Order: sequence, then C-alpha cells, then structure tokens
Amino acid sequence: MKFTDVIALFGGLAFFLYGMDVLSSGLERMAGGKLERALKAITSNRLRCLLLGLGITAAIQSSSAVTVMLVGLVNSGIMTLRQSIGVIMGSNIGTTMTAWILTLAGVESDNFWISLLNPENFSLIFAFIGVVMIMVCKDTKKKDIGNILAGFAVLMYGMKLMSNAVEPLSNSEGFTNLLLAFKNPILGVLVGLFITAVIQSSSASVGILQALAMTGVVSYGAAIPIIMGQNIGTCVTALISSFGVGRNAKKVAVVHIAFNVIGTIVCLSAYCILDAIFDFAFADLSVDQVGIAIIHTSFNVFTTALLLPFSSTLENFANKILPEVPEKKKTSSKLLDRRLLATPSIAISECDNLATNMATIAMKTLRRSISLIHNYDKKIADKIVSSEDTLDKYEDELGTYLVQLSPEKLSDSDSLRVSKILHAIGDFERLGDHAVNLMKAAQEMHDKGISFSPAGQKELAILIDAISEILDITEEAYTKSDVRLAMRVEPLEQTIDVLVMTVKDNHVKRLQSGECSILPGFVLSDILNNLERISDHCSNIAVAVIELAHHSFDTHKYLSGIRSENQEYRDAFDAFSAKYQI
Repeated sequence: MKFTDVIALFGGLAFFLYGMDVLSSGLERMAGGKLERALKAITSNRLRCLLLGLGITAAIQSSSAVTVMLVGLVNSGIMTLRQSIGVIMGSNIGTTMTAWILTLAGVESDNFWISLLNPENFSLIFAFIGVVMIMVCKDTKKKDIGNILAGFAVLMYGMKLMSNAVEPLSNSEGFTNLLLAFKNPILGVLVGLFITAVIQSSSASVGILQALAMTGVVSYGAAIPIIMGQNIGTCVTALISSFGVGRNAKKVAVVHIAFNVIGTIVCLSAYCILDAIFDFAFADLSVDQVGIAIIHTSFNVFTTALLLPFSSTLENFANKILPEVPEKKKTSSKLLDRRLLATPSIAISECDNLATNMATIAMKTLRRSISLIHNYDKKIADKIVSSEDTLDKYEDELGTYLVQLSPEKLSDSDSLRVSKILHAIGDFERLGDHAVNLMKAAQEMHDKGISFSPAGQKELAILIDAISEILDITEEAYTKSDVRLAMRVEPLEQTIDVLVMTVKDNHVKRLQSGECSILPGFVLSDILNNLERISDHCSNIAVAVIELAHHSFDTHKYLSGIRSENQEYRDAFDAFSAKYQI
C-alpha cells in the first residue's frame, strides 16, 4: 500500500467521522422539541419504549448520543431504569439505519433514475445547497438543514476516499491473510470491539467495514464476528458517561453492555455450532455493503426479539451487579445533570422543569409569609428561610447550567426558551427575598406587640387579597405557559400600585388625626413596599411568558404599548379596580 493511499485512507476516515458528527448534530437539533415531547409521553410499555428508542436513534443517527441521554435522564429521575431498557433495545436497531444509507454508495445502473440513488451522483449538489443555506439563511432551522446536507456530503466523500484508498489492498496477499485471521470468532469480536471503542460509534465502525468490503476480500465469516464485536464496543460510550452518576444511572450502562454481550454470545455460539455442522458455504464468500447492513440489522433485531421479553430479568441483573446501598448524606447535590448538555433540547426542558419548581416554591413561600402578618408562627418562619435558601440554589445552578449551554448551537425555539427561563429565575429568587422580608416584619410585630388600627387592617386585607390573586395568576400562567392568563397580570399589578398608594395616603391621614402611632407605621411601610415589589416581579414573569409567545424580549416596549393602546388591558384594569376598592 502506497504512502499516498495511507494518507487518503486516514483523510477519508477523518472526513467520514466529521461528516457523521455534523449530520447527527444537525438532525438532533431538528428533532429538538419532538425528542422532548416523545420522552414526556414515555410509559412502561416495552414495545412503546422500543419504538421510541428506534425512532429517536434513526432520527439523530447516533445510538451513542441516545445512550448518554438515557444515563442523564435516569440520573435526573426523569426516566426509570425499566423504561430505559426498551429504549436501549430500540436504539440498537435504529443505529443500523446508517449502514443501509451507506449501501447506496454501491448502487450502479445505466438507468438515469436508479443511478441517482448513488450518493456520488448527488452528494456534491447536496454540499453546494447545504453550504449556501449555512451562509445565506438566518433562520436556525434552515441552517440546520444546511448542516445536514453538508454533513451527509462530507460523510459520503469520506466513504469514497476510504474505498479508493483500500482498493489496492484487494491484490495484497498479506491483507487477505489478515482478514482470514479475523474468521477466528474471538479475534473478530475483539477487533470489532476495539475499533468501535476507539471511535465510540458503531455506525462509523460499520461504515469503515463497508468501505473495506468494497475491496472484495472481506468474507462473511470475517464480517459476522467483527460486527458483533462492534455492537459491544459501542457500549464504551455508556460506560464512560456513567462515571460520577448515581447507581440507577450506572445500571443503564450495565443493561446496555449485558444486552450486547448476551446477544453476541448467543448469536456467535449459534453461528459457530451451525457452521461446524453444516459447513456454511457462504462463510468464504465476499461480503458486500448490503450484506454487512443485513448482518448488522439481523443481529440487533434478533437480540432484541430474544431479550425484550426478559427486560425484567435484565433489570434484576443490573440491580444485583449494583445493589442499593445506604449512601451518606451529601452536603450538596447537583440539580441538573451535565450529561444532558449533549442534547440541548432535553437539557433546556430540564431547566424549564426546574424553573417551574422554582415558581411553585416561590409562590408557596410568599403565601406562608403573608399568613404570618396576622398569625406569626416560628415553625413556618423557619420553613420560609429554608425555602429562600432553596430558591438561591436553584437560581445559581440554573444560571450556571444555561451559561454552559450558550456555546451550543440552539434552535430559535430553544433560544427563546432559554431567554424565558433567564428572565424568570431572577424574579423567582427575589420573590423569595421579599418573603423573608415579610416574615421579618411579621416577627417584629409579634415580638413588639405591634398591631394596626381596624381601618388599617381592613385596607391591608384588601391589598393582600389582590396580592394573593396576582400570585395565583402568575404561577398558573408560568407553569402552563398561558398567554391569556399572563396578560391579566399587568392590569392587576397596576391596580396593586394604586392600592399601595391609597393605603399609604390613608395611613398618613390617620397619623395626622392621631388614630395611629408612628411605630406601626414603620412596619406597615416595610410590608407595603415588599408587597408592591412582589407585584412588580409577578409582572416581569408574566411578560417573559408573553414575550416568548411573541418571539421577542423587549419588556419596556411591551409594557409601554399595552398600557397606552390595549383595550383589553384597560377593561381588565377597570374590573380589578372595582373588585379591590378601598
């Protein structure tokens, strides 16, 4: 083999691997929200989980990415180990799609339409269209399509370079003897395992084998054990991703390895026994690209059919390998799994879930603090302080995690979701601070025996009713992404501003008339200021929900426009003003 052929081989391999990475990344971003919705709909039904794993892997062309995603999802508690087993099996079938796509490179015909199926005849056109879309289009979705087209073209060009580089090997006696050695089942499995473990992609390693098969010197007897070894080698990705996660997540890697090892042992044993009895004539025949795709698919389909009924047994096996043990209480734990960063749409979905939890905690904490104004309770006060610490932790981890997502190429919808979360989490954290402030004011009233005049108590009760409603509306609007509800927050916030001003003015009048003393006035001022700020933060959160729907985040422009031009806003303001009247 000439030096130039060696360079072409490694160069072709580089193009092939890079093209596959670009292609799968583009497909993954395109799948985005669909992946998220599919995972949310997952059940314990084995067949449904299997079809989900098959569909996701076929869509993003990477079983390794799916496996890493599963480890992260199980570690985060979104999925159970039992659910992940079916997805793993489906993923193994879905990854065979790449081998079938690569078989198109061998299509030859004098018929014009059939010849078009050969990627060599259209991949350069794909490359041109893809690059133009990447350079010209501003829409992220169109850029992703461009990346998919360009990635596919680069992949197929790499495949062609590798095929041309290894073509002279068909006449090499040494190379032929080397491939004959791979007919040894154990050696063939180890070679397939090693190559796949190094490049961490069974699709890529099968593609390399298909390129070698184009020399005509790779036999079925050599290809069968190599392909089985490749399926075991792809488990290395799951093994690596399981470092530093909980036991349940580690069990995903155990199940993945067990699935492929058991399948290889059963299939290879059956093949060797039957070959010894019947002396398969095809074992010495040259395998082509289609033959390799058939072997790859048949192995994974057979193994899945064999082991799917024993999903519970695989789960029990993983539980025995990694039994539950009492863990020492950790001083701190991560709320978000960094492994999910490899799948941005899923990572953002987890951030959204955590932000929703933040909303629930913040609103619950505020309701508790408001209840203390008239009935102080030390136990409730302690819970408020604890909840505020939780909100601080949530904001810190969410902010850090979303910053780590920023280098990733996000779709337009995912970018808007990130903006919504970033706009809201600061407000949720500040709501926790105001809850603590109200708790301290209530504690001061309790410790010093301070009480408000009957008129002041009545006015404060009306204001608190309005605050309770704005908390309810804001929480539901954010957790359900309900734009109609969110649009009711701003007119109620303006009503609260008027109420706060009215209560302050009336208190000053009572001070002047001697109906109220100066000491309750200081506490009342603190309470009013915090209630007003709470309504302001609710307004900010509602605007984030509305602006997400409008694909823009310009809070000042929105608020200015709605207050001056929107009839629906004015009607709502009038209704709230009539409802909460002092």
